[in-house]
Amino acid sequence: MKILVTGGLGFIGSHTVVELQNKGYDVVIIDNCSNSSPEVIKGIISVTGKSPIFEKFDLREKEKVKEFFSRHNDIEGVIHFAASKAVGESVENPLLYYENNLSTLVYLLQELTNKASSHFIFSSSCTVYGQADELPITEDAPVKEAESPYGNTKQIGEEIIRDTCRVTPSLKAIALRYFNPIGAHPTAEIGELPIGVPQNLIPFITQTAIGLREQLSVFGDDYPTSDGTCIRDYIHVVDLAKAHVVALQRLLESKNTSNYEVFNVGTGTGSTVLEVIQSFEKVSGKKLNYKIVDRREGDITAAYADTSKANNDLGWKAQSSLDNSLSSAWKWEQKVRN
Repeated sequence: MKILVTGGLGFIGSHTVVELQNKGYDVVIIDNCSNSSPEVIKGIISVTGKSPIFEKFDLREKEKVKEFFSRHNDIEGVIHFAASKAVGESVENPLLYYENNLSTLVYLLQELTNKASSHFIFSSSCTVYGQADELPITEDAPVKEAESPYGNTKQIGEEIIRDTCRVTPSLKAIALRYFNPIGAHPTAEIGELPIGVPQNLIPFITQTAIGLREQLSVFGDDYPTSDGTCIRDYIHVVDLAKAHVVALQRLLESKNTSNYEVFNVGTGTGSTVLEVIQSFEKVSGKKLNYKIVDRREGDITAAYADTSKANNDLGWKAQSSLDNSLSSAWKWEQKVRN
C-alpha cells in the first residue's frame, strides 16, 4: 500500500516514514528541502533497509501537484507535514505562512476529493487552543483566537479539512494536534537538524551544549508557573510518529466514527523550560550556558495534553520519558557534529 508523506524529510516526517516502512507500507515523499536535506534518506535507509520514493518540488506549485497525482494514482493515504512552523518567524512574515501552509493544503485536498476513496492525516498543533482555560487540555477545549499567524494557519487548516469532509463522504481525515516533539531515533540515524538558527528549544539546547551556539535564551521567567518559565508537553518524536501510523490504520480500517476526527498527541505531563534544562544537564553531564531574556511574542504560559481520547480510541500512548527524549536528542547532536 502506497502512502504519500509531504515534508517527509523533515524532523517528524522522517521518523514517520521510518515507522510506516517498518509496518510494510510503501512510502512516497514530497519535500522542497527548504528546512531539510536529501541526505536524510540515507538515515531512513540505514534504519529500515528500504528507500522511500522521493520527489523534490514545492507543493505551492499547483500544476506539479496535479501532475504528481496523475502519476501516483494508487496512493491510498496522505500524511501532510509540509509547512512552515516557527512561531516567531510567522509573526514577522505572516504572508509567507498563509501562502505556504494553506495553499498547499488546498491543492492536496483538491486532488484527494477527485478520488473514489482517500485518507488524510493533518499535522496540526496544540497552538489551536491558545492559552487554554483548563489544564490538561482536552479536544473539547475551545479553539481560541490564535496567538500567532502560525497558530492561525493550523486553525484555518483544520476548518478547511472539516468543511471539505462535510461535503465529501469519500474523504476520511484525522487532525493530530500535537504538543512539543523532541528527541531523535534511538539509532541516531535521523533526528532534528534545523537549517540556520533553531527556532525550537531542544535543538538550541543541544547546539549550545555542543558549542555551536554561545548561549541559550530562556524567554521570560515571570510567567505564573512554579519557576516562572513556560510549561510545555514534550513528546518523543518516535512516539509521535507511531501515533500517525495508528491514526492511518484507523482510517484505512474505517474504525473512525465520523469522516473527520481530532486527537491530542502528547504525554499528558507539562515541564517548565528550566526543568527541561535541568533534565538535559542530568542526562548529558553538560552545564548549559543560558540567560533569562524578555518574553517572546506569541508564547503562551502553559500547555499540556489530556491524551485520554488517543489512548482509548487509537490505542496509542506515549512511552518515552523526558530524560529519554533528551538523551536521544543529545546522542543525535553528538553524532552530527562529531
